[in-house]
Amino acid sequence: MSLSRTVLKLAALAALTGAGSAHAAVEIQWWHAMQGALNDKVNEIANKFNASQSEYKVVPVNKGNYDETMAAGIAAFRAGGSPAILQVFEVGTATMMSAKGAIKPVSAVMKDAGEKFDQKAYIPAVAGYYTSSKGEMLSFPFNSSTTVFYYNKDAFKKAGLDPEKPPKTWPEVMQYSAKLKASGTNCAYTTDWQGWVHLESFSAWHNTLYATKNNGFGGTDTRLLFNSPLHVKHITNLQDMVKKGYFSYGGRKAESQAKFYNGECAMFTGSSASLANIRKNAKFAFAVAQLPYYPEVQGAPQNTIIGGASLWVMGGKKPDEYKGVAKFFNFLSRPEIQSDWHQATGYLPVTMAAYEMTKKSGYYDKNPGADVSVQQMVVKTTDKSRGVRLGNMVQIRTVVDEELEAVWAGKKEPKAALDSAVARGNDLLERFQKTARE
Repeated sequence: MSLSRTVLKLAALAALTGAGSAHAAVEIQWWHAMQGALNDKVNEIANKFNASQSEYKVVPVNKGNYDETMAAGIAAFRAGGSPAILQVFEVGTATMMSAKGAIKPVSAVMKDAGEKFDQKAYIPAVAGYYTSSKGEMLSFPFNSSTTVFYYNKDAFKKAGLDPEKPPKTWPEVMQYSAKLKASGTNCAYTTDWQGWVHLESFSAWHNTLYATKNNGFGGTDTRLLFNSPLHVKHITNLQDMVKKGYFSYGGRKAESQAKFYNGECAMFTGSSASLANIRKNAKFAFAVAQLPYYPEVQGAPQNTIIGGASLWVMGGKKPDEYKGVAKFFNFLSRPEIQSDWHQATGYLPVTMAAYEMTKKSGYYDKNPGADVSVQQMVVKTTDKSRGVRLGNMVQIRTVVDEELEAVWAGKKEPKAALDSAVARGNDLLERFQKTARE
């Protein structure tokens, strides 16, 4: 055989071997709802994992917003073509748990794959939300956030307020609002995700039940409780702030964040994951502080609850796919990966090791307030503050939005609106309970 023929044969063999290796990589479909810069970060993480080994290839696919991604995943499962990993926002947790055969618990995936997995390594308030009553972690807490308080330090100075002393209580928020308004600030306060901030997280922060059965963790036969005197008092105070021109409502989801970073509103409550976007857009000095509370409430402040989403492993997949998922989740849990994700996005570092790594790096010293979200979550949760895990929670939030909007518009009084939201929400809970029994 001539030298040239030998070279060609070896080249062909190498090409076939290379093609075989590429084909051998098990593909892991990951459907998610991260958009913009977050989508870029998700792709970066997947690429890092893929480059770290050759057995598996994670393929991230954006499926729209949270609602659209969850709907797409459920539809795909029914059609027999779901991804291996589906990102679902926290309010979809009860629905995913009740979908028989649709998911495989993360703890079981890790155990079956022989991967090291310690649930105690995760921040308790985060891991606890996605853990069953039997102590089994059901989904992987990928992008967890919580509610925090942002304020414009320049606007505080102009109003004669100490920029290093944010309001700690809601009465102080109202006092600060008056001074900010008097100094010429167009809007003293705004908020994102009104139901999450002012009813769900508000309840946990005050160690007060949002619903019976420990907010749904104790069973599906639960009923709403957020029309208590404390809740009515808080919504009444916010209504008063609207009437006085202190509080400007911007929308049901994350629309109001722009009101803060464009300088229109001086104080803002929203997701800790808003930090990166605010940092990018704000042309003024700002800071992050803990969520305000009512000092007369015993047990307050307790802990805030998580927002964001987790990664669910879908059922009916092949063993090698599950092994790949387990490898990927271990990769996501690495302190350096979680620390980088936390610093880049404002989402919580979901493990204590990642938090400690970030702390030692000096990041919090250089970025005061970036650890507020963690500090609000590292305390031990109670039965009242673990979170809210209810069926039809997406629809319940819509009901809450409708009723609160009626309050801000002056069409309903707070008690009537909350009573209506509870009654309408209980109807949705009853429907979910009935479906769960079938």
